[in-house]
Amino acid sequence: MSSGTSLDAVVVGSGPNGLAAALTLARAGLSVEVFEGASSPGGGCRTEELTLPGFHHDVCSTIQSMVTLSPFFRAFADVTDAVTMIRPEVALAHPLDDGRAGAVAGSVEHTATTLGDDGAKYRRLFSPLVDDADALAASVLAPLRSPPRHPLTMARFGLNGLPTATHLAERFSTPEAKALIAGLCSHSMLPLDAPLTSAFGIFLNVTAHVGGWPVVKGGSARLIDALVTALHDEGVTVHVERPIRHLTDLPPSRATLFDTSAWGLVDVAGERLSARYKAGVARFQRGPGVFKVDWALAGAVPWIAESCRLAGTVHVAGGFDEVAASEKDVSRGRHSESPFCIVVQASVVDDARAPKGQQTLWAYCHVPNGSTVDMTERIEAQIERFAPGFRDLILARVSTSTADGERHNPNYLGGDITGGAGTLRQTLFRPTIRWNSYRTGTPGLYLCSASTPPGGGVHGMCGYGAARTVLADLDVRATTK
Repeated sequence: MSSGTSLDAVVVGSGPNGLAAALTLARAGLSVEVFEGASSPGGGCRTEELTLPGFHHDVCSTIQSMVTLSPFFRAFADVTDAVTMIRPEVALAHPLDDGRAGAVAGSVEHTATTLGDDGAKYRRLFSPLVDDADALAASVLAPLRSPPRHPLTMARFGLNGLPTATHLAERFSTPEAKALIAGLCSHSMLPLDAPLTSAFGIFLNVTAHVGGWPVVKGGSARLIDALVTALHDEGVTVHVERPIRHLTDLPPSRATLFDTSAWGLVDVAGERLSARYKAGVARFQRGPGVFKVDWALAGAVPWIAESCRLAGTVHVAGGFDEVAASEKDVSRGRHSESPFCIVVQASVVDDARAPKGQQTLWAYCHVPNGSTVDMTERIEAQIERFAPGFRDLILARVSTSTADGERHNPNYLGGDITGGAGTLRQTLFRPTIRWNSYRTGTPGLYLCSASTPPGGGVHGMCGYGAARTVLADLDVRATTK
């Protein structure tokens, strides 16, 4: 449909959530257009030759941990059917200084057998949740203020997930199990003594057992390509290089959905929003930033621990206490000398990422929001510590500061890739205290980004939830093909 004709809905921003919202609305029969300020769609799900020709790097997201369980991608299975998801032999590993490593691979039973005295505890914790993974995902990846559709599963999850990661780790005795808990829970980007950090780690570990933390063959941009193709098949135009600075930059529509940060919504539509809503957004706390490094490598990372050589994701920072200290530093506005690093090596399973025999690699560490400190040397030192000879393989590198990340994606304010801190309060009320977080209180204006439930990650559920709210408000029945 031409932008000169009144539309049912327009979506500002083409990250996974914006595209999910657009597809949900289009398949319900609505006329939709998408507007993206960058030269290509995808938001944090882009693939580019950042270092050298032939080396394809994911700009942000590589490990698609939640795609397998996401109700959105389950409902629109044709999208995932259009890409090839490759599962590493080991979903994630966490090396220790003595050469050992904790690793999550295959079934709960298989992983439990590698954890010695902690095997039975691990089995008791994760087996019931993995068995009920579909029910768990349907509740966790929905607004947590909604009545749980599977109360018994959520009760089990809540009992284990509401305490802190520190409390959860105290239930285990082996360094490997404690390290696994530390790395998984640190994806919350919160200090490990904060409430709800266990929930982040437990749910991510469930996704690791169910889906194996796969990568998209050829790069994460292929998943975006599949979403855009599905939209084109519905007659939806995705406009690129069309930054929206004011609502008047958009064509007339019955509903406008923002796949931007909450603060970006206020920047564009502030004059239409209530003072109360804007005050709520002003109180919304940003999460820490990330400092990321991408490398082109001459070969595979020479990890000492064999499981790390097979893993798509390696959590690097020694044992639980070191990880906890690093995350505590960040929460206090400091830069850790030994930062916790999330290292992703897609080339372990995807030979389309780099020329034959060579590999791509990226890693990031958490830093205070808006940090100006170059963490390249500290990140490389951490990897070298567990993979001696790593530096000798580096052909080229690109470091991305918090400011660089924000320039690439305006949603990443101060380097915050999560759309706002995942504190207990901001998990329940995101971004403001409203029963339905997708509505802004202004008729026709909606927020559908990671600043709404369930928060960050490539799952499409923020867009899916917002679109279903729009359909309810417009009294349109949601359908899928």
